[in-house]
Amino acid sequence: MFPFGKKLTPVLGIDISATAVKLVELGRSGGRYRVESYAAEPLPPNSVVDKNITDSAAVGEAIGRAVRKSGTKIKTAAAAVAGSAVITKIIEMPANLSDADMEGQITAEADQYIPFPLDEVALDFEVLGQNAANPERVDVLLAASRSDNVNLRVDALSNGGLTAKIIDVEAFSLENTIRLIAQEQFGGGEDMVIAVADIGSSVTTFSVLEKLKIMYSRDQQFGGAQLTEEIQRRYGLSYEEAGLAKKQGGLPENYSSEVLDPFKEGVAQQISRAQQFFFSAGQIANIDHLILAGGCASIEGIADLIQAKVGVPTSIANPFANMSVSSRVQAQSLANDAPALMVSCGLALRSFD
Repeated sequence: MFPFGKKLTPVLGIDISATAVKLVELGRSGGRYRVESYAAEPLPPNSVVDKNITDSAAVGEAIGRAVRKSGTKIKTAAAAVAGSAVITKIIEMPANLSDADMEGQITAEADQYIPFPLDEVALDFEVLGQNAANPERVDVLLAASRSDNVNLRVDALSNGGLTAKIIDVEAFSLENTIRLIAQEQFGGGEDMVIAVADIGSSVTTFSVLEKLKIMYSRDQQFGGAQLTEEIQRRYGLSYEEAGLAKKQGGLPENYSSEVLDPFKEGVAQQISRAQQFFFSAGQIANIDHLILAGGCASIEGIADLIQAKVGVPTSIANPFANMSVSSRVQAQSLANDAPALMVSCGLALRSFD
């Protein structure tokens, strides 16, 4: 299930991406968040394919390593399924229904909205508020995913020694984090159109938020793996060696000019193209700010290059910029990894719902 409205504290935010498991634990004191622990652990190749877990045992082992590395004592977790695996729909319901009655009515009527047999799906709902046209009704967000998508994540967490308390949706987790960043960086951001370019290993996701809600999202097959593969090809390294060299340095002098700079230009072109696709949809003609997320966002100079290319003020995501940090967290390491921790941060924020 997706327990949107349940108050559960505390939970670890566990983001299971194509190449790594990323863990974030947050606390809060005096209205200020604190990073209690975090860790990132690589995944074996092909254990997650197209955002689907194909080897829950291998993913579970990586989760277990991340838990041990982080030093956390928490054993409950929130994970997320990809938006492409979730059906969401806003429906109207009578405002005077109790939670139990609403749940019963939604369950009884869910087959109108879900194109799968109900015994094959996990679904949940959240009341968004009064319907604008009819005060006697409320808008309700209904979310459903095939049970397999949910169960694989529950199993992976269990294999890593954790209990799944929340299975969320990646897009909602990203919204949580962007809301936090917008509050701190823009003093709210409700009146802004904010774009997020999440440059992952093999996919770059370009999302646009209006009133801090995602209203557009598009995936492009481009990511950091292409840089790793070019390092591998150019310098005769294994894929693993190339990945380490990309992060730790030690490559020949011509690396920046002949490999890294062309890759950065390619990233800028992809994001510019994604922005043009969005504008061509004709809904909105202007973006106020672009936030870069994902592992490649940490590449030196990439934000300035992209800002010049797309003509939009651009910053690198760091949801932890104004948080205090536990003594067991290396602040510099956290800052380096911050752009890749957007989903896990958003999941960890569910502790404070």
